[in-house]
Amino acid sequence: MHTKPFHLLVLIVSLGILSSCHSTDADNIAILYKNGYIWTGDSAQPNATIMHTKGGKIEYVGYDMKELKYDSVVDLSGALVVPGFMDNHSHFLSGGYQLESVNLREAKTPNDFIRIMKEYLAGVKDNRWIQGGDWDHEVWGGRLPSKEWIDSISPNNPIFVTRYDGHMALANSVALKMAGIDKNTPVPPGGEIEKNSRTGELTGILRDDAMDLVYAKIPDPSEAELDEMFQRAQAHAIANGLTEVHDMGSYGGWIDMETYQRAEKNGKLNMRIYSVVALRTWDKLADYIKKNGRGDDMLRWGGLKGFVDGSLGSTTALFYKPYLDKRNSNGIWVTDSTLLRNQILSADSAGLQVMVHAIGDKAIDYLLNVYQDAERIAGRKDQRFRVEHAQHLSDSAFAKFAALNVIASVQPYHAIDDGRWAYKRLDKDRLERTYAFNSFLKGGVRMTFGSDWTVAPLSPILGIYAAVTRETLDGKNPGGWFPEQKISVEDALRAYTVNNAYAGFQENKTGMLKAGLYADFVILDKNLITIPPDEIKDVKVVQTTINGKTVYRKEK
Repeated sequence: MHTKPFHLLVLIVSLGILSSCHSTDADNIAILYKNGYIWTGDSAQPNATIMHTKGGKIEYVGYDMKELKYDSVVDLSGALVVPGFMDNHSHFLSGGYQLESVNLREAKTPNDFIRIMKEYLAGVKDNRWIQGGDWDHEVWGGRLPSKEWIDSISPNNPIFVTRYDGHMALANSVALKMAGIDKNTPVPPGGEIEKNSRTGELTGILRDDAMDLVYAKIPDPSEAELDEMFQRAQAHAIANGLTEVHDMGSYGGWIDMETYQRAEKNGKLNMRIYSVVALRTWDKLADYIKKNGRGDDMLRWGGLKGFVDGSLGSTTALFYKPYLDKRNSNGIWVTDSTLLRNQILSADSAGLQVMVHAIGDKAIDYLLNVYQDAERIAGRKDQRFRVEHAQHLSDSAFAKFAALNVIASVQPYHAIDDGRWAYKRLDKDRLERTYAFNSFLKGGVRMTFGSDWTVAPLSPILGIYAAVTRETLDGKNPGGWFPEQKISVEDALRAYTVNNAYAGFQENKTGMLKAGLYADFVILDKNLITIPPDEIKDVKVVQTTINGKTVYRKEK
Protein backbone atom coordinates (compact mmCIF):
# COMPACT_ATOMS: atom_id res chain seq x y z
CA MET A 1 0.00 0.00 0.00
CA HIS A 2 1.37 3.39 -1.00
CA THR A 3 0.37 6.55 0.79
CA LYS A 4 -0.46 9.86 -0.80
CA PRO A 5 2.24 12.54 -1.10
CA PHE A 6 2.43 14.69 2.00
CA HIS A 7 1.03 18.23 1.87
CA LEU A 8 1.48 20.30 5.00
CA LEU A 9 -1.37 22.68 5.78
CA VAL A 10 -0.85 25.15 8.61
CA LEU A 11 -3.99 27.19 9.05
CA ILE A 12 -3.15 29.79 11.66
CA VAL A 13 0.33 29.80 13.14
CA SER A 14 3.80 29.88 11.68
CA LEU A 15 5.93 27.32 13.50
CA GLY A 16 9.37 28.89 13.06
CA ILE A 17 12.37 27.05 11.60
CA LEU A 18 15.59 26.50 13.56
CA SER A 19 14.61 28.58 16.56
CA SER A 20 15.61 27.62 20.09
CA CYS A 21 13.68 24.61 21.37
CA HIS A 22 13.28 25.71 24.96
CA SER A 23 9.59 26.36 25.56
CA THR A 24 8.46 29.80 26.72
CA ASP A 25 5.06 31.29 27.51
CA ALA A 26 4.97 32.58 23.94
CA ASP A 27 5.20 28.98 22.74
CA ASN A 28 2.19 27.89 24.78
CA ILE A 29 0.15 27.34 21.66
CA ALA A 30 -2.15 24.39 20.96
CA ILE A 31 -1.73 22.58 17.63
CA LEU A 32 -3.94 19.85 16.24
CA TYR A 33 -2.40 17.34 13.83
CA LYS A 34 -5.15 15.40 12.04
CA ASN A 35 -5.65 12.81 9.30
CA GLY A 36 -2.31 11.16 9.97
CA TYR A 37 -0.98 7.64 10.15
CA ILE A 38 0.58 8.03 13.59
CA TRP A 39 2.86 5.27 14.89
CA THR A 40 3.13 6.07 18.58
CA GLY A 41 5.62 3.51 19.90
CA ASP A 42 3.22 3.04 22.81
CA SER A 43 2.16 -0.60 23.14
CA ALA A 44 -1.04 0.49 24.91
CA GLN A 45 -2.07 2.46 21.82
CA PRO A 46 0.20 1.71 18.86
CA ASN A 47 -1.59 3.84 16.26
CA ALA A 48 -3.67 6.99 15.98
CA THR A 49 -4.86 9.57 13.45
CA ILE A 50 -4.87 12.67 15.67
CA MET A 51 -2.27 14.31 17.89
CA HIS A 52 -2.73 17.45 19.99
CA THR A 53 0.28 19.37 21.33
CA LYS A 54 0.61 22.40 23.59
CA GLY A 55 3.52 24.15 25.27
CA GLY A 56 6.08 21.72 23.92
CA LYS A 57 4.31 18.56 25.10
CA ILE A 58 1.77 16.10 23.78
CA GLU A 59 -1.71 16.64 25.20
CA TYR A 60 -3.58 13.88 23.40
CA VAL A 61 -3.03 11.06 20.90
CA GLY A 62 -5.96 9.10 19.52
CA TYR A 63 -8.91 9.24 17.13
CA ASP A 64 -11.44 11.67 18.64
CA MET A 65 -11.01 15.45 18.26
CA LYS A 66 -14.42 16.58 19.55
CA GLU A 67 -13.27 17.95 22.92
CA LEU A 68 -9.93 19.35 21.77
CA LYS A 69 -9.25 23.08 21.72
CA TYR A 70 -6.51 24.35 19.44
CA ASP A 71 -5.02 27.47 17.92
CA SER A 72 -3.90 25.91 14.65
CA VAL A 73 -4.41 22.80 12.54
CA VAL A 74 -1.97 20.72 10.52
CA ASP A 75 -3.62 18.40 8.01
CA LEU A 76 -1.25 15.46 7.62
CA SER A 77 -3.01 14.09 4.54
CA GLY A 78 -2.27 10.51 5.53
CA ALA A 79 1.44 11.06 6.16
CA LEU A 80 3.33 8.83 8.59
CA VAL A 81 4.22 10.44 11.92
CA VAL A 82 6.68 8.70 14.26
CA PRO A 83 8.42 9.69 17.50
CA GLY A 84 11.58 11.69 16.98
CA PHE A 85 14.46 9.47 15.95
CA MET A 86 17.35 9.11 18.38
CA ASP A 87 20.86 7.96 17.54
CA ASN A 88 22.43 5.74 20.19
CA HIS A 89 26.04 6.29 19.16
CA SER A 90 27.56 9.14 17.18
CA HIS A 91 30.78 11.14 17.16
CA PHE A 92 29.00 14.37 16.57
CA LEU A 93 31.64 17.07 16.35
CA SER A 94 33.98 15.03 14.18
CA GLY A 95 30.94 14.42 12.00
CA GLY A 96 30.49 18.16 11.70
CA TYR A 97 34.17 18.46 10.78
CA GLN A 98 33.92 15.68 8.23
CA LEU A 99 31.07 17.43 6.41
CA GLU A 100 33.63 20.01 5.26
CA SER A 101 36.83 17.91 5.07
CA VAL A 102 38.36 15.57 2.51
CA ASN A 103 35.99 12.71 1.71
CA LEU A 104 37.87 9.54 0.77
CA ARG A 105 34.78 7.36 1.16
CA GLU A 106 34.22 8.02 -2.54
CA ALA A 107 37.58 6.47 -3.48
CA LYS A 108 36.98 3.18 -5.34
CA THR A 109 40.62 2.62 -6.40
CA PRO A 110 44.08 3.64 -5.14
CA ASN A 111 44.21 6.17 -7.99
CA ASP A 112 40.92 7.65 -6.76
CA PHE A 113 42.41 7.96 -3.27
CA ILE A 114 45.41 9.87 -4.60
CA ARG A 115 43.33 12.03 -6.95
CA ILE A 116 40.83 13.07 -4.25
CA MET A 117 43.65 13.94 -1.84
CA LYS A 118 45.42 15.97 -4.54
CA GLU A 119 42.28 17.88 -5.46
CA TYR A 120 41.54 18.67 -1.83
CA LEU A 121 45.10 19.81 -1.13
CA ALA A 122 44.95 22.15 -4.13
CA GLY A 123 42.46 24.25 -2.18
CA VAL A 124 44.55 24.37 1.01
CA LYS A 125 46.71 27.47 1.14
CA ASP A 126 48.61 26.88 4.39
CA ASN A 127 50.36 24.08 6.28
CA ARG A 128 47.39 23.02 8.39
CA TRP A 129 46.75 19.44 9.47
CA ILE A 130 44.57 17.46 7.07
CA GLN A 131 42.21 15.01 8.76
CA GLY A 132 38.96 13.23 8.03
CA GLY A 133 39.12 10.77 5.15
CA ASP A 134 36.81 7.82 5.92
CA TRP A 135 38.57 5.59 3.36
CA ASP A 136 37.74 1.90 2.93
CA HIS A 137 40.50 -0.26 1.47
CA GLU A 138 38.11 -3.19 1.03
CA VAL A 139 36.42 -1.32 -1.82
CA TRP A 140 39.51 -1.74 -4.00
CA GLY A 141 40.30 -5.30 -2.90
CA GLY A 142 41.87 -4.96 0.54
CA ARG A 143 45.27 -3.39 -0.20
CA LEU A 144 46.11 -0.90 2.54
CA PRO A 145 47.12 2.62 1.51
CA SER A 146 50.66 3.74 2.29
CA LYS A 147 52.39 7.04 2.92
CA GLU A 148 54.06 6.79 -0.50
CA TRP A 149 50.67 7.35 -2.12
CA ILE A 150 50.46 10.88 -0.75
CA ASP A 151 53.98 12.00 0.26
CA SER A 152 54.73 13.52 -3.13
CA ILE A 153 51.56 15.60 -3.12
CA SER A 154 51.84 16.69 0.53
CA PRO A 155 55.39 17.92 1.17
CA ASN A 156 54.29 20.52 3.74
CA ASN A 157 50.92 19.49 5.20
CA PRO A 158 50.79 16.81 7.88
CA ILE A 159 48.09 14.32 6.89
CA PHE A 160 46.30 11.87 9.17
CA VAL A 161 43.22 10.37 7.53
CA THR A 162 41.28 7.54 9.14
CA ARG A 163 39.64 4.44 7.80
CA TYR A 164 35.88 4.90 8.09
CA ASP A 165 35.69 2.78 11.27
CA GLY A 166 38.06 5.13 13.08
CA HIS A 167 40.37 2.32 14.26
CA MET A 168 43.07 2.70 11.63
CA ALA A 169 44.64 5.74 9.99
CA LEU A 170 47.19 6.70 7.35
CA ALA A 171 49.85 9.27 8.21
CA ASN A 172 52.12 10.85 5.65
CA SER A 173 55.83 11.30 6.31
CA VAL A 174 55.35 14.88 7.55
CA ALA A 175 52.88 13.72 10.21
CA LEU A 176 55.06 10.76 11.24
CA LYS A 177 58.05 13.05 11.66
CA MET A 178 56.07 15.58 13.71
CA ALA A 179 54.86 12.74 15.95
CA GLY A 180 58.40 11.38 16.36
CA ILE A 181 57.47 8.00 14.90
CA ASP A 182 60.06 5.91 13.07
CA LYS A 183 60.68 2.20 12.56
CA ASN A 184 62.27 1.95 16.02
CA THR A 185 59.34 3.51 17.89
CA PRO A 186 57.98 1.13 20.54
CA VAL A 187 54.44 -0.02 19.81
CA PRO A 188 52.05 1.34 22.47
CA PRO A 189 49.90 -1.20 24.32
CA GLY A 190 46.55 -1.50 22.57
CA GLY A 191 47.91 -0.39 19.22
CA GLU A 192 49.80 -1.49 16.13
CA ILE A 193 52.35 0.26 13.90
CA GLU A 194 52.37 -1.24 10.41
CA LYS A 195 55.71 -1.93 8.75
CA ASN A 196 56.62 -3.16 5.30
CA SER A 197 57.21 -6.91 5.69
CA ARG A 198 60.11 -6.79 3.25
CA THR A 199 61.96 -3.60 4.19
CA GLY A 200 60.87 -3.04 7.80
CA GLU A 201 60.03 0.58 6.96
CA LEU A 202 56.87 2.34 8.14
CA THR A 203 53.91 2.20 5.80
CA GLY A 204 52.12 5.07 7.55
CA ILE A 205 49.32 2.84 8.86
CA LEU A 206 48.63 3.07 12.60
CA ARG A 207 45.93 1.15 14.46
CA ASP A 208 43.94 1.98 17.58
CA ASP A 209 46.06 3.32 20.48
CA ALA A 210 49.09 3.81 18.22
CA MET A 211 47.04 6.54 16.56
CA ASP A 212 47.29 8.55 19.78
CA LEU A 213 50.97 9.19 19.03
CA VAL A 214 49.83 11.40 16.17
CA TYR A 215 46.68 12.78 17.77
CA ALA A 216 48.86 14.12 20.61
CA LYS A 217 50.51 16.47 18.11
CA ILE A 218 47.34 17.75 16.45
CA PRO A 219 46.14 21.04 17.98
CA ASP A 220 42.62 21.06 19.37
CA PRO A 221 40.23 23.15 17.29
CA SER A 222 39.36 26.62 18.55
CA GLU A 223 36.02 27.36 20.20
CA ALA A 224 34.86 29.09 17.02
CA GLU A 225 35.79 26.03 14.94
CA LEU A 226 34.04 23.71 17.37
CA ASP A 227 30.91 25.88 17.28
CA GLU A 228 30.90 25.73 13.49
CA MET A 229 31.33 21.95 13.55
CA PHE A 230 28.39 21.61 15.90
CA GLN A 231 26.08 23.81 13.87
CA ARG A 232 26.88 21.82 10.71
CA ALA A 233 26.31 18.54 12.53
CA GLN A 234 23.08 19.75 14.15
CA ALA A 235 21.59 20.97 10.86
CA HIS A 236 22.49 17.66 9.22
CA ALA A 237 20.98 15.68 12.08
CA ILE A 238 17.61 17.39 12.25
CA ALA A 239 17.30 17.23 8.45
CA ASN A 240 17.60 13.46 8.91
CA GLY A 241 14.79 13.40 11.47
CA LEU A 242 16.96 13.16 14.57
CA THR A 243 15.64 14.86 17.66
CA GLU A 244 18.41 13.51 19.92
CA VAL A 245 21.87 11.99 19.72
CA HIS A 246 23.85 10.08 22.29
CA ASP A 247 27.26 11.58 21.55
CA MET A 248 30.25 9.37 22.34
CA GLY A 249 32.63 12.28 21.91
CA SER A 250 35.17 13.26 19.31
CA TYR A 251 37.64 14.98 21.65
CA GLY A 252 37.42 12.79 24.73
CA GLY A 253 33.96 14.12 25.55
CA TRP A 254 34.78 17.11 27.72
CA ILE A 255 35.54 19.54 24.91
CA ASP A 256 32.43 18.25 23.17
CA MET A 257 30.26 18.81 26.23
CA GLU A 258 31.61 22.35 26.67
CA THR A 259 30.72 23.06 23.04
CA TYR A 260 27.12 21.94 23.58
CA GLN A 261 26.89 23.94 26.81
CA ARG A 262 28.07 27.01 24.94
CA ALA A 263 25.45 26.42 22.23
CA GLU A 264 22.70 26.06 24.83
CA LYS A 265 23.80 29.23 26.61
CA ASN A 266 23.73 31.13 23.31
CA GLY A 267 20.31 29.82 22.29
CA LYS A 268 21.75 27.68 19.47
CA LEU A 269 21.00 24.22 20.80
CA ASN A 270 18.01 22.96 18.84
CA MET A 271 18.08 19.23 19.57
CA ARG A 272 18.59 16.98 22.58
CA ILE A 273 22.07 15.70 23.35
CA TYR A 274 23.27 13.11 25.83
CA SER A 275 26.95 14.05 26.06
CA VAL A 276 29.17 11.10 27.02
CA VAL A 277 32.77 11.45 28.22
CA ALA A 278 35.71 9.04 28.39
CA LEU A 279 35.46 6.23 30.95
CA ARG A 280 38.97 6.92 32.22
CA THR A 281 37.68 10.30 33.50
CA TRP A 282 34.93 8.76 35.65
CA ASP A 283 36.15 10.45 38.84
CA LYS A 284 36.19 13.86 37.16
CA LEU A 285 32.62 13.32 35.95
CA ALA A 286 31.46 12.19 39.38
CA ASP A 287 32.87 15.39 40.93
CA TYR A 288 31.43 17.52 38.14
CA ILE A 289 27.94 16.13 38.72
CA LYS A 290 28.16 16.79 42.46
CA LYS A 291 28.84 20.45 41.71
CA ASN A 292 26.73 21.00 38.58
CA GLY A 293 24.06 18.31 38.42
CA ARG A 294 23.34 16.29 35.29
CA GLY A 295 22.08 18.98 32.94
CA ASP A 296 18.53 19.35 31.64
CA ASP A 297 16.25 17.67 29.14
CA MET A 298 17.95 19.34 26.19
CA LEU A 299 21.56 18.71 27.24
CA ARG A 300 22.57 16.21 29.87
CA TRP A 301 25.52 14.10 30.94
CA GLY A 302 26.30 11.19 33.24
CA GLY A 303 27.49 8.55 30.76
CA LEU A 304 30.98 7.16 30.23
CA LYS A 305 32.45 5.49 27.15
CA GLY A 306 35.27 2.92 27.26
CA PHE A 307 36.87 0.40 24.92
CA VAL A 308 37.60 -3.30 25.09
CA ASP A 309 38.83 -3.88 21.53
CA GLY A 310 39.11 -2.39 18.04
CA SER A 311 37.16 -3.14 14.86
CA LEU A 312 36.59 -5.93 12.37
CA GLY A 313 37.70 -3.85 9.40
CA SER A 314 41.01 -3.01 11.04
CA THR A 315 41.47 -6.62 12.27
CA THR A 316 41.67 -5.38 15.86
CA ALA A 317 38.31 -6.63 17.20
CA LEU A 318 39.02 -9.29 19.83
CA PHE A 319 37.98 -12.89 19.09
CA TYR A 320 38.56 -16.30 20.63
CA LYS A 321 39.86 -17.59 17.29
CA PRO A 322 42.25 -15.88 14.82
CA TYR A 323 41.15 -13.98 11.74
CA LEU A 324 40.96 -15.99 8.52
CA ASP A 325 43.07 -13.38 6.71
CA LYS A 326 45.44 -12.65 9.60
CA ARG A 327 46.20 -16.03 11.12
CA ASN A 328 48.71 -14.68 13.61
CA SER A 329 46.13 -12.43 15.31
CA ASN A 330 42.78 -12.69 17.04
CA GLY A 331 42.63 -8.93 17.70
CA ILE A 332 43.86 -6.69 20.49
CA TRP A 333 42.92 -5.39 23.92
CA VAL A 334 42.63 -1.65 23.35
CA THR A 335 42.43 -1.18 27.13
CA ASP A 336 44.24 -3.39 29.64
CA SER A 337 41.59 -5.81 30.95
CA THR A 338 42.38 -5.27 34.64
CA LEU A 339 42.43 -1.49 34.28
CA LEU A 340 39.15 -1.51 32.36
CA ARG A 341 37.45 -3.70 34.94
CA ASN A 342 38.51 -1.34 37.73
CA GLN A 343 37.27 1.67 35.79
CA ILE A 344 33.87 0.07 35.17
CA LEU A 345 33.38 -0.98 38.77
CA SER A 346 34.45 2.44 40.06
CA ALA A 347 32.24 4.35 37.62
CA ASP A 348 29.25 2.16 38.41
CA SER A 349 29.76 2.56 42.15
CA ALA A 350 29.67 6.33 41.60
CA GLY A 351 26.21 6.01 40.01
CA LEU A 352 27.33 6.76 36.45
CA GLN A 353 26.11 4.99 33.33
CA VAL A 354 28.75 2.81 31.69
CA MET A 355 28.85 2.23 27.92
CA VAL A 356 31.74 0.19 26.55
CA HIS A 357 32.77 -0.56 22.96
CA ALA A 358 33.04 -4.33 22.41
CA ILE A 359 32.92 -5.90 18.94
CA GLY A 360 34.54 -9.34 18.94
CA ASP A 361 33.02 -12.36 20.73
CA LYS A 362 35.81 -12.54 23.31
CA ALA A 363 35.52 -8.80 24.01
CA ILE A 364 31.75 -8.99 24.48
CA ASP A 365 31.90 -12.01 26.81
CA TYR A 366 34.58 -10.31 28.90
CA LEU A 367 32.47 -7.18 29.21
CA LEU A 368 29.31 -9.05 30.16
CA ASN A 369 31.25 -10.82 32.92
CA VAL A 370 32.46 -7.49 34.28
CA TYR A 371 28.93 -6.09 34.17
CA GLN A 372 27.73 -9.15 36.08
CA ASP A 373 30.36 -8.54 38.75
CA ALA A 374 29.37 -4.88 38.96
CA GLU A 375 25.71 -5.75 39.46
CA ARG A 376 26.59 -8.21 42.20
CA ILE A 377 28.86 -5.74 43.98
CA ALA A 378 26.49 -2.76 43.71
CA GLY A 379 23.36 -4.73 44.48
CA ARG A 380 21.39 -2.63 41.99
CA LYS A 381 19.26 -3.86 39.11
CA ASP A 382 18.92 -0.76 36.94
CA GLN A 383 22.41 0.27 35.89
CA ARG A 384 21.40 0.03 32.21
CA PHE A 385 24.85 -1.08 31.18
CA ARG A 386 25.43 -0.83 27.44
CA VAL A 387 27.58 -2.82 25.04
CA GLU A 388 28.39 -0.44 22.21
CA HIS A 389 28.32 -2.18 18.79
CA ALA A 390 27.85 -5.76 20.10
CA GLN A 391 28.63 -7.07 16.64
CA HIS A 392 29.93 -10.64 16.83
CA LEU A 393 28.53 -12.75 19.62
CA SER A 394 29.26 -16.12 21.18
CA ASP A 395 26.44 -18.65 21.57
CA SER A 396 26.06 -17.89 25.27
CA ALA A 397 26.06 -14.09 25.00
CA PHE A 398 22.38 -13.60 24.09
CA ALA A 399 21.08 -15.24 27.27
CA LYS A 400 23.53 -13.27 29.38
CA PHE A 401 22.49 -9.96 27.81
CA ALA A 402 18.88 -10.74 28.71
CA ALA A 403 19.58 -12.03 32.22
CA LEU A 404 21.58 -8.93 33.13
CA ASN A 405 19.26 -6.51 31.27
CA VAL A 406 22.30 -5.21 29.39
CA ILE A 407 21.46 -2.99 26.42
CA ALA A 408 22.74 -3.97 22.97
CA SER A 409 23.64 -0.62 21.42
CA VAL A 410 24.03 -1.56 17.76
CA GLN A 411 24.33 0.24 14.44
CA PRO A 412 22.44 -1.59 11.69
CA TYR A 413 24.00 0.09 8.64
CA HIS A 414 27.29 -1.65 9.47
CA ALA A 415 25.66 -4.96 8.52
CA ILE A 416 25.09 -4.00 4.88
CA ASP A 417 28.53 -2.39 4.72
CA ASP A 418 30.68 -5.01 6.45
CA GLY A 419 28.61 -7.77 4.86
CA ARG A 420 30.46 -7.14 1.60
CA TRP A 421 33.78 -8.40 2.94
CA ALA A 422 33.33 -9.89 6.45
CA TYR A 423 33.69 -13.41 5.00
CA LYS A 424 37.38 -12.64 4.48
CA ARG A 425 37.85 -12.20 8.21
CA LEU A 426 35.45 -14.69 9.83
CA ASP A 427 34.18 -18.21 9.25
CA LYS A 428 30.49 -18.98 8.68
CA ASP A 429 29.92 -20.03 12.28
CA ARG A 430 30.93 -16.61 13.58
CA LEU A 431 29.15 -14.77 10.77
CA GLU A 432 25.85 -16.39 11.71
CA ARG A 433 25.99 -14.46 15.00
CA THR A 434 27.07 -11.19 13.37
CA TYR A 435 24.76 -8.17 13.60
CA ALA A 436 22.26 -10.59 15.08
CA PHE A 437 19.27 -8.24 15.29
CA ASN A 438 16.57 -10.89 15.26
CA SER A 439 18.43 -13.11 17.73
CA PHE A 440 18.56 -10.18 20.15
CA LEU A 441 14.81 -9.66 19.86
CA LYS A 442 13.96 -13.34 20.17
CA GLY A 443 16.23 -13.59 23.20
CA GLY A 444 14.46 -10.75 25.02
CA VAL A 445 17.42 -8.37 24.72
CA ARG A 446 16.71 -4.65 24.66
CA MET A 447 18.27 -3.45 21.41
CA THR A 448 18.84 0.16 20.41
CA PHE A 449 19.88 1.59 17.05
CA GLY A 450 22.16 4.36 15.86
CA SER A 451 24.80 5.12 13.26
CA ASP A 452 28.31 5.47 14.73
CA TRP A 453 28.52 8.51 12.45
CA THR A 454 30.79 9.12 10.57
CA VAL A 455 31.52 5.41 10.32
CA ALA A 456 28.06 5.14 8.76
CA PRO A 457 25.58 7.72 7.48
CA LEU A 458 23.67 9.54 10.20
CA SER A 459 20.32 8.74 8.56
CA PRO A 460 17.91 6.61 10.66
CA ILE A 461 16.01 5.86 7.45
CA LEU A 462 19.06 4.09 6.03
CA GLY A 463 19.54 2.30 9.35
CA ILE A 464 15.96 1.01 9.23
CA TYR A 465 16.46 -0.06 5.61
CA ALA A 466 19.59 -1.98 6.62
CA ALA A 467 17.90 -3.77 9.52
CA VAL A 468 14.81 -4.70 7.52
CA THR A 469 16.47 -5.81 4.25
CA ARG A 470 20.13 -6.65 5.11
CA GLU A 471 20.85 -6.06 1.42
CA THR A 472 24.60 -5.39 1.24
CA LEU A 473 25.86 -2.30 -0.54
CA ASP A 474 27.47 -4.32 -3.31
CA GLY A 475 24.09 -5.72 -4.40
CA LYS A 476 25.23 -9.32 -3.93
CA ASN A 477 22.69 -10.22 -1.23
CA PRO A 478 19.28 -9.19 -2.64
CA GLY A 479 17.47 -11.49 -0.21
CA GLY A 480 19.48 -10.26 2.73
CA TRP A 481 22.87 -11.17 4.19
CA PHE A 482 22.05 -13.91 6.70
CA PRO A 483 18.37 -13.11 6.13
CA GLU A 484 17.22 -14.88 9.28
CA GLN A 485 18.47 -11.81 11.15
CA LYS A 486 16.14 -9.38 9.35
CA ILE A 487 13.55 -7.61 11.52
CA SER A 488 10.30 -5.72 10.93
CA VAL A 489 10.01 -2.00 10.32
CA GLU A 490 8.17 -1.55 13.60
CA ASP A 491 10.90 -3.33 15.56
CA ALA A 492 13.47 -1.08 13.87
CA LEU A 493 11.39 2.02 14.68
CA ARG A 494 11.19 0.90 18.30
CA ALA A 495 14.99 0.53 18.42
CA TYR A 496 15.41 4.09 17.13
CA THR A 497 12.85 5.63 19.51
CA VAL A 498 11.37 3.84 22.52
CA ASN A 499 14.43 1.76 23.30
CA ASN A 500 16.86 4.64 22.87
CA ALA A 501 14.85 6.70 25.33
CA TYR A 502 15.14 3.86 27.84
CA ALA A 503 18.87 3.52 27.14
CA GLY A 504 19.31 7.15 28.21
CA PHE A 505 16.94 7.04 31.22
CA GLN A 506 14.37 9.17 29.40
CA GLU A 507 11.45 6.80 28.89
CA ASN A 508 9.16 9.05 30.95
CA LYS A 509 9.97 12.10 28.85
CA THR A 510 10.39 11.11 25.23
CA GLY A 511 10.65 8.19 22.82
CA MET A 512 6.89 7.74 22.32
CA LEU A 513 3.95 9.81 21.13
CA LYS A 514 1.96 9.78 24.34
CA ALA A 515 0.17 12.37 26.45
CA GLY A 516 2.54 14.05 28.91
CA LEU A 517 5.73 13.42 26.93
CA TYR A 518 7.66 15.99 24.92
CA ALA A 519 6.28 16.72 21.46
CA ASP A 520 9.29 15.34 19.59
CA PHE A 521 8.24 13.78 16.30
CA VAL A 522 9.04 13.34 12.63
CA ILE A 523 6.79 13.44 9.56
CA LEU A 524 7.83 11.31 6.58
CA ASP A 525 6.79 11.51 2.93
CA LYS A 526 6.01 7.78 2.65
CA ASN A 527 4.78 5.16 5.08
CA LEU A 528 7.76 3.04 6.11
CA ILE A 529 5.44 0.38 7.49
CA THR A 530 3.41 -0.24 4.33
CA ILE A 531 5.76 0.38 1.40
CA PRO A 532 7.92 -2.41 -0.08
CA PRO A 533 11.15 -2.78 1.96
CA ASP A 534 13.37 -1.90 -1.01
CA GLU A 535 11.76 1.56 -1.11
CA ILE A 536 12.56 2.43 2.50
CA LYS A 537 15.97 3.89 1.63
CA ASP A 538 14.29 6.54 -0.54
CA VAL A 539 11.90 7.86 2.13
CA LYS A 540 12.44 11.53 2.98
CA VAL A 541 11.97 13.50 6.17
CA VAL A 542 9.39 16.23 5.64
CA GLN A 543 9.38 17.78 9.10
CA THR A 544 11.28 17.46 12.36
CA THR A 545 9.67 18.84 15.51
CA ILE A 546 11.24 19.12 18.96
CA ASN A 547 9.46 20.48 22.03
CA GLY A 548 6.49 21.14 19.77
CA LYS A 549 8.51 23.50 17.57
CA THR A 550 9.42 22.77 13.99
CA VAL A 551 13.19 22.85 13.58
CA TYR A 552 13.28 21.46 10.04
CA ARG A 553 10.89 21.42 7.11
CA LYS A 554 11.81 20.01 3.73
CA GLU A 555 11.74 22.50 0.91
CA LYS A 556 9.24 21.71 -1.82
